[in-house]
Amino acid sequence: MAGAGGRLGARGEAILAALAAALLVATLFLAWRAYFHREEGDPVASAMQTFTRQNDLIVLTYRFQVVSESVIKGPVDLAVLERRQLVIVPALVDYRVRLGEIRRSDIQWDDDRQVMTVTLPPLRISRPNIDEARARAFTDGIWVSRKDAESLARSNSRIAEARAIEYAKDGEALGLARTAAREAVQRNLAAPLQAIGFERARVEVRFEGEG
Repeated sequence: MAGAGGRLGARGEAILAALAAALLVATLFLAWRAYFHREEGDPVASAMQTFTRQNDLIVLTYRFQVVSESVIKGPVDLAVLERRQLVIVPALVDYRVRLGEIRRSDIQWDDDRQVMTVTLPPLRISRPNIDEARARAFTDGIWVSRKDAESLARSNSRIAEARAIEYAKDGEALGLARTAAREAVQRNLAAPLQAIGFERARVEVRFEGEG
């Protein structure tokens, strides 16, 4: 209330001060939402942070059997003088996605549909791990010397690794790895998107060159 001469009383000044403080707080909050909260709530920025933290993601460890066969011919081209060895050996390869290679332009966000589309770089395939300790070898020949056996084993190791690499790039194995990669990226992005308020968000993942 105003006192003599139109001056506010102590109570009135306190009320005005409280109102001014409340207005200042509201102004700062609106400014924060406009400039800072927008960045924190940016789904693309959130996805980029997730990829930067993980960097390198193994999406599938694939185990399979490799069959290789080597032959040593005799001094005369007769089958009876051949020494041969067939080997069945377990192999293991890792398929991984270099999330750190994903650029901001590889992530598209449709705000109306709440759909994020992520384009992944090509899968990386590790060098096959050939488990020779668990290999099963079948050697055939009238006379197989120790030197022959060692030569056949070395040859089969080279053949097994080459065939493992070829098989790892085969359509079936690569298809399984790509499916695993899509599912892994979708899972990894679901929680960050929900945390910034996009609970209905859907993530679609594809690889470079895919439509």
